[in-house]
Amino acid sequence: MDEKLKKISEKVYAGERLSFEDGMAILQTEDVWTLGELANHVRQKMHGRVTYYNVNRHLNYSNVCALSCKFCAFYRKRGQDGAYEYDLDRVKKEAKEAAEAGATEIHIVGGLHPYLPFEYYTEMLEAIRDISPQIHIKAFTAVEIVHFARISKRPKDLVGVLEDLKAAGLGSLPGGGAEIFDDRVHDEAFKGKIRSDMWFRVHKTAHELGLMSNATMLYGHIESLEDRVQHFMQLRDAQDEAIEKGHGGRFQTIIPLPFIPDKSELEHLPGPSGLDNLKMLAASRLMLDNFAHVKSFWIMQTLQLSELALNFGVDDMDGTVVWYDITKVGGSDTHQEVTVSDLRKSIVDAGYEAVERDTLYRPIERDGAEWRLAEEVVVS
Repeated sequence: MDEKLKKISEKVYAGERLSFEDGMAILQTEDVWTLGELANHVRQKMHGRVTYYNVNRHLNYSNVCALSCKFCAFYRKRGQDGAYEYDLDRVKKEAKEAAEAGATEIHIVGGLHPYLPFEYYTEMLEAIRDISPQIHIKAFTAVEIVHFARISKRPKDLVGVLEDLKAAGLGSLPGGGAEIFDDRVHDEAFKGKIRSDMWFRVHKTAHELGLMSNATMLYGHIESLEDRVQHFMQLRDAQDEAIEKGHGGRFQTIIPLPFIPDKSELEHLPGPSGLDNLKMLAASRLMLDNFAHVKSFWIMQTLQLSELALNFGVDDMDGTVVWYDITKVGGSDTHQEVTVSDLRKSIVDAGYEAVERDTLYRPIERDGAEWRLAEEVVVS
C-alpha cells in the first residue's frame, strides 16, 4: 500500500472527513487498487450492491451561444453552419416520444441563445408538462439561469427567475457549467462564463426554493490537481450549508466529467486517461462524504469504464439518454443511446444489483412504457 494512503485508509474506515492534503495524496497515488478499495468501502456502506440507472431523454434545444469557451465544440453562432434552435413544436415532439418510451426524466440544457426571450423557456417547460405531466424536468445549468435573469431584465432576481421556471414545470437543476472553480482556469478556458461564486449562488437559491440539484467538475484540460481538490472542498462546504439550513434542496449527485478534446480550441490537449478517470471517480466518493451519489456519465466515460467504475465508488450509471449533442466520444454522433438491457447487463455483470430510479432516486416499478414509483400508483 502507498504509505500516504495508510493514514487516509484509517480515516476512511473510521468515518472521518478527509483534508485537502488527503485529496492531493489520492490524486497523486499510483496505488489505484487500494484507492478503489477505499472508495468501494464507502460506496457499499452507503448503498450496498445497489446501482441506479434511469430511463431518460436529453434535449439540447439550441447550440447557438453568446459565449465561445475554448473547451467547447458544441457552440455555434447564429447563421453559422450547423447552428440550430428548436421551436415549441419540436420540443412537444420530443416530449411525446419520451413519454411513449416510458421516460421518467427529460434533461434539458443548451447554449446561451442571445435572441430567444425568457418566455421561450417557460413555454418550453409548460409544453412538456402539458404533454407528459408525470415526467420530471431537470433543466438549465446555473449559467443558463443567470442568462435568463439577464434577458428577462432581472439580473439580481434569481429567486424570481427560478420561481417562474418552477411554476412552469422545472423539477431540478443539472450540475453543468461548474467546469473548474478557479479564476485562472476560468479566464483562460471559458472567460465570460459565470464564475464559481455565481454558480454557487444559483444552486444555493435553488436549494432554498426546495429544488434538488447536481454538481459537476470538468477535468483533464488546463487545471492543476490542486484546482481539482479545491473544487471538491468548495462543493463539500456548500453541501454542508444546504444540509444545515434544511430548506429541502441540496446536491444529490457529483458527476466528474473528463475533458474530451473534440474539435475545440483545446483539441491539442490529450484529455485524461482511463486511469485518471477512475481516480477522479474514487476521489469524488472519498472527498464528498456529504453527497449521496457518484455518477459515471457513460457518454463521456464510456459504458465499459463506467462498469469498472462501480468498484471505484460509483453507484449511478445515468440513463438511456437517446440524443446528446454536446460531447461526442470516439466518432459518435448526436444519437447516443443505450437500452435498459445494456445498462442492466453492465451493472449485473459487474456484480451489482440494478435498480431503476426516478430523478430523485426513488425506485421505479415498470411494465413496458408504464411505470410507477415503487408501492405507489401507476402512471403512463
